[in-house]
Amino acid sequence: MRLIRAAGLGLLISLALSGCVTAPTPRTQAELSAEQSASALASQGKFSDAARAYLALAQTSPGHADYYQLLAAEAYRQDGQLAQAAPFLNTIKRQRLTDDQPVRLDLLQAEYALTQHDPRRALQLTTQPEVAVPAALRLRLLELRATAQFDSNDFWGSAHSRVEMDAQLSGLDQSQNRKQILAALTKLGADPLKQRAAAMQQGDIMLPWVNEALNQLGVAVARTAPQLEQQVGTMMPGQNANVREGYKMPERVALLIPGSGSFAGAGAAIREGFFAAYADASRNHAPRPEVKVYDSGGTAAGAVKAYQQAVADGAKLVVGPLTRGEVSALFGLNDLPVQLLALNHPDDKSLPASGVAEFGLLPETEGAQAADHMIERGLHSAYVVVAAEDFGQRAANAFKAEFEARGGTVAGLAKVSGINYAQAIAGLNASNAAQDAGVFISMRPQQARLLVPQLRLARVSLPIFGTSHVYAGSDDASANRDLDGVEFCDAPWLFDAQPGLPNHTDIAAQLPAARGASARLFAFGMDAWSLVPYIDWLREHAGSYLPGASGQLTADQFGRVRRVLVWARFDEGIAKPLSGSLELDNAPMQAPPVTDDQNATPPPQG
Repeated sequence: MRLIRAAGLGLLISLALSGCVTAPTPRTQAELSAEQSASALASQGKFSDAARAYLALAQTSPGHADYYQLLAAEAYRQDGQLAQAAPFLNTIKRQRLTDDQPVRLDLLQAEYALTQHDPRRALQLTTQPEVAVPAALRLRLLELRATAQFDSNDFWGSAHSRVEMDAQLSGLDQSQNRKQILAALTKLGADPLKQRAAAMQQGDIMLPWVNEALNQLGVAVARTAPQLEQQVGTMMPGQNANVREGYKMPERVALLIPGSGSFAGAGAAIREGFFAAYADASRNHAPRPEVKVYDSGGTAAGAVKAYQQAVADGAKLVVGPLTRGEVSALFGLNDLPVQLLALNHPDDKSLPASGVAEFGLLPETEGAQAADHMIERGLHSAYVVVAAEDFGQRAANAFKAEFEARGGTVAGLAKVSGINYAQAIAGLNASNAAQDAGVFISMRPQQARLLVPQLRLARVSLPIFGTSHVYAGSDDASANRDLDGVEFCDAPWLFDAQPGLPNHTDIAAQLPAARGASARLFAFGMDAWSLVPYIDWLREHAGSYLPGASGQLTADQFGRVRRVLVWARFDEGIAKPLSGSLELDNAPMQAPPVTDDQNATPPPQG
């Protein structure tokens, strides 16, 4: 129980040093001197010696024996030897203690009860409604209560107690607590969690955690749409008129990206996008810190080594690494002394702790946004046709969860591979669909160019909506005429649909990484730089957003950056934004951010 022991250490020493006890009888100078000596031992970390000194005082000062025994028990606890207090812990008379001392005794007895496999007793001691718990002790009480509840098979209660703790924790403590929240909730199973989620109101503090637990259980869930209310960087009025709201640029930034190995190509596109945005910042005379690039090699060991070197070199913010394995390796460290903006999510889907944010490309994002877009178009029945690959399945799951949550019905679902889609189309029975139906697709451009004509030959004239996977990232009018009328969501920068960003056409003419399929990674890199001064603000201010190259960017309560994309449509083989500028659909995005495959490459294009 490392967490609660650490939480009580400062309190024990400060109380012992102050000798804060309302004594029923006066204390002699010799007694006060002896207590100060015992307190000094505790402050030096010599807890066993301090405990023995307090017990000696209890023997020679019977009028204050209960108080000194309490201090002795707390000292043993800090030394990891609470069992040493067993002979006298339950003999301390609670009524002879004052101020916060009775609560401290309750917590010691509760912790000892847990070591004796008596969660019922621990629960009694940590759920006394008539006992006022000082703020300094509440975190430790919640930890003990949560443990007792878990050991009593009250998994919901345990998770709720730990959620109450979350905002008061940071770093490794918060990471461990979050893992325990999800461990407790997943014990309940998928169906009970879905029932609870359905009964909850938006704003319930437990709902995001239930959704995370369902995600860990492999259940796709609908997410609350991000509210884009206030753009970051608003000029503040008054004497600080040159200060932009939320802007906080670190002194030195490290970019951890694969410069070698299997993911060097993806790393190069992101790096070029990052520095393109960095260079553009000079146009607005924005302060630009020193940025140093570290080659993570795309491996766990390489990422850890690069992060540690960046910290040693004085970095104040680390951007990266890129692959899931690399991110998992950093999250597994006992301490992350420098703030991290990870460009993927860990393998185990664990939640980021304070000081850590996650940003990535996600098929689930696009599937959920497509569902919202269709509902807003008045379409409440959908036929789903996706590639028989990981990205297609994930997009389909997110689409179905969101579409059904908003009152829609998935009337048919098919997975396609190869070149003959007749069987899949026949299974949809879409030719006789109602007027309020549409087709959702998530597949590569070559597959879409085969599917759409076959749908038309089968007299399926329903509107078609897709993910960015249907667009290769650059126009090929002759090849894409078969896709005319298909609408899809994508990064706004590809269409120069987000004002204030460097022109995509101009940059693509100069840099190959900004063309074709890699253009999305280039845009991703641009946004990685743009997030640097605003990531803390986004996390702490719900409704704030950053107009980005890969979408409108906002952060959830866990520090995961979510994207709202632009909608485009093929017209005479050319992909064009629907309204000529950024169209905002408040689309829910599934977290955590991941890329199309196990690691860092974008959704396969072309």
